Amino acid sequence: MHKLPKVVRLDESDTQVYELAANPGEVAVPGGFEFLEDSIDKMSGKRLQGFLTGFLGIESFGRSTLVAITNIDSEEYQNAVNQLSVNILSLFDTLDRSSALKAALDEILYAESLCEYDEGTILALEREFIDKDIKERFKKFIPATSADWEKSKPLIYSFDK
Repeated sequence: MHKLPKVVRLDESDTQVYELAANPGEVAVPGGFEFLEDSIDKMSGKRLQGFLTGFLGIESFGRSTLVAITNIDSEEYQNAVNQLSVNILSLFDTLDRSSALKAALDEILYAESLCEYDEGTILALEREFIDKDIKERFKKFIPATSADWEKSKPLIYSFDK
C-alpha cells in the first residue's frame, strides 16, 4: 500500500485561477518541474498562480490548490508513474521514454514523501523562486472529523504548522 496526494476541490475557485484545473480525485504531485524554464518576472496571471500555489494533476496536467493524502494500491501507483511519464514526454519532447519514466518516478517518490500524515490530511503548497532555484513549502490541514472528502461532505479542519 502506498500513500499519494489526490486532488480535492472544495469549491470552483481552481477553475477560475488556473489555466486548467485538475480533476477532483486524480493523483497529484507538486509539479514544480513544469516551471524550470520560466522566470518569476516573466510569469503573470493564471500561469503565475499555478506556479505559486498549484499541485499538478498527473492525468489532466491541470492545477489544484489542495490535495488530500490517500491510500492507493500498487496498481494505481504504477499507473500514476506511467501516466505522469507520458505527460512529461509531451511537455519535454527532448526526453526519451526511459528518461521520462525516471523523472516521473522521482516526482512520484517526492509526492509520496509528503504523505507522512494520516489519510485525509489536506496539503497546500507555496512555491517561489530563490536565486533561480524553486523553493516549495507545504502546509497541512488535519481533519477534525472523519468526513469523507471524496463524497463532498462538509469538512472541518484545524491548521497545523
